Amino acid sequence: MAEKPYTSQGAARNRKWLWASLAALGVVGIALGVGLGVGLNVNKKGAGKDSAGAAGGPAGDVASTAPPANPSTPISNTTDPVRGGSGGSGSVVTSDLNVTFTYVNEFGGTWAYDPVNPFNSSGRAQSWTPSLTEEWVWGKDIVRGVNLGGWLVTEPFIVPALYEKYNGATPKAVDEYTLSQAMGANLAAEMEEHYKTFITEKDFADIAAAGLNWVRIPIGFWAIETRDDEPYLAKVSWAYFAKAISWGRKYGIRILLDLHALPGSQNGWNHSGRSGTINWMRGAMGLANAQRSLEYLRSFTEYISQPGIKEVVPMLGLVNEVLYDQVGKKAMGSFYLASIDMIRGITGSGAGNGPLVAFHDGFQGPANWAGFLSGADRLVMDQHPYLAFSGPNQNPWEQQTGQACSWGGGINDTSSSWGIMISGEWSLAINDCGMWLNGVDVKGSYETTYGSCVQFEDWRTWDATFKQSLLNHALGNMDALQNNFFWTWRIGNSTVRGYAPSPMWHYQLGLEQGWMPKDPRVAGGYCQQNSYCQGCAKFDGTYPASATGGASQAIAAAQTAEYGNMAQAIVSPAWIVGSQSLLPTLTQTGTPITLAVPAESAKWLTGWANPNDKVGAWVPVGGCPYPGPYSGDDASVMPRALCDGNGVGAAQAPAAVPDPTPTPTPVAPAPAAPTTGPLTTNPAAAPTTGPAAPAAAP
Repeated sequence: MAEKPYTSQGAARNRKWLWASLAALGVVGIALGVGLGVGLNVNKKGAGKDSAGAAGGPAGDVASTAPPANPSTPISNTTDPVRGGSGGSGSVVTSDLNVTFTYVNEFGGTWAYDPVNPFNSSGRAQSWTPSLTEEWVWGKDIVRGVNLGGWLVTEPFIVPALYEKYNGATPKAVDEYTLSQAMGANLAAEMEEHYKTFITEKDFADIAAAGLNWVRIPIGFWAIETRDDEPYLAKVSWAYFAKAISWGRKYGIRILLDLHALPGSQNGWNHSGRSGTINWMRGAMGLANAQRSLEYLRSFTEYISQPGIKEVVPMLGLVNEVLYDQVGKKAMGSFYLASIDMIRGITGSGAGNGPLVAFHDGFQGPANWAGFLSGADRLVMDQHPYLAFSGPNQNPWEQQTGQACSWGGGINDTSSSWGIMISGEWSLAINDCGMWLNGVDVKGSYETTYGSCVQFEDWRTWDATFKQSLLNHALGNMDALQNNFFWTWRIGNSTVRGYAPSPMWHYQLGLEQGWMPKDPRVAGGYCQQNSYCQGCAKFDGTYPASATGGASQAIAAAQTAEYGNMAQAIVSPAWIVGSQSLLPTLTQTGTPITLAVPAESAKWLTGWANPNDKVGAWVPVGGCPYPGPYSGDDASVMPRALCDGNGVGAAQAPAAVPDPTPTPTPVAPAPAAPTTGPLTTNPAAAPTTGPAAPAAAP
């Protein structure tokens, strides 16, 4: 979460997220380096509701699925299935790493894990939080969450030690792209050691003990695959996300899976994978990179919509922090609509059918998105209200907290009139102090203006008064933002300084040192009680019916007309305008990628929730050259003619899209044979018309 500028509910400059959809692409052809235009519709397949249930496998009424055509090899390094049991505060837990610790939870939380049937048990984060086998009621239950930033998508300011080692390397490590290049032959060993140690099972137990009940986990597209010369470590981070699902189930923590880093970069900031230019829904490769993103969202959706998984991961974030000023609302909105159509085509609509889908507001505030895709099923608006990037802020703490409290009114209004809002990121920072917060070796506005940030970075010098001001600020934010996720759980130590140099972003340290609340529930009513929000009304908990899946409503026709064509929505840089028909595009002829399942769950999981999802994956057109995914603003790479796969010529006709299929007849899944065979890494190598229909469940 570095390099982000966001001031209250409006202006933005830097940070992360967004969404995706697969309905109307409207592309007719591709260009001189790319193949043809292909319609983006998928068959409308639905799945029924289900809940955790009977012994012997994940229960529910979703049709069971046998392994799809490209089955994945089960992950072998996930939670050890022998570590079963349950207990409350004071009980001893043996973790997946064979580490024992005493579970301490003063809020009535429990842990539970059944190795015989992992889907039939669930811990409870706190006595007031529904377990994963119970319904989460929006408008009644409150998200008190924290991000696991810097773990599966690294950031220099969160894990400075990882980057300090390569600060003098060639290339200099400034983002995960250059860090991966600098690590070279050590990439696999060093990155996996980071995954293994930065966040562990013990963190999930501690998060529950802190009174928190959700985590937001940023993930990069390379968790699924890399293409061409992309240097990231491919697929390994997915194994650790699978671990997180097991830990979430064990301790009763729900997960928001956030696609944080997209092909080509959606914002040009280091937490998108690569700093520099934006090549997502922008520039020559903007459409092709967006199509890749849709394919990755498809794989995530299929995985987290499986019975036994969807209870743990009930929300999916489409894209983190698109740079609105350069991409534009229409381009963002068209990708969001395409993503929603694709996801609901897989899961069906209505409560219990697939995840809630969250889109980021581009730092424009909720008013800018009023009425957006109204009537959409379980759509969530995500904002990231930061004070840190509004300039060299020296206002008194009372004014800072008052600013945070002022955000509550807009959230209440949007919740009542539009639907669910979350604050997917926020911090205690009131300025851009923090080692490498603005980028490696980049000074922020505060340090440039006043000369030093030491008073905000060296927490060891803070006195009780300063910590109390921070605590008050935390309570004001929590009260106003309501359903929220602090950024971030942990900041690693700097090897140079010997301490964590961005303490206002470090929830765990604040908890230990007294500037974060021991019980986040005490934040309720803080703003009004302390005269920061006199006369302000609380949200009454009633959302529009479509927001919670209580009614299946069609998206307003005017909205689908406005945002129904991804290709034509790309209008930046200016030289794109009028040439959208020549944008390089992909074709839906590849083999969809099925994500690997943990070995202990292979009896029940296949990685692919809907057997009727048979549309081919978005892959390059054979015989057509493409610009690089990070080709930037270079107009010279824009094709000048269409490519049919055999050289310059007429564009091929769009691939046929199967008719929508009816919702499968509900069938309780029975155990399936463990999957075998390799995880597909390059769909272009073996194009098909999609996965073969899975065998019927036994």
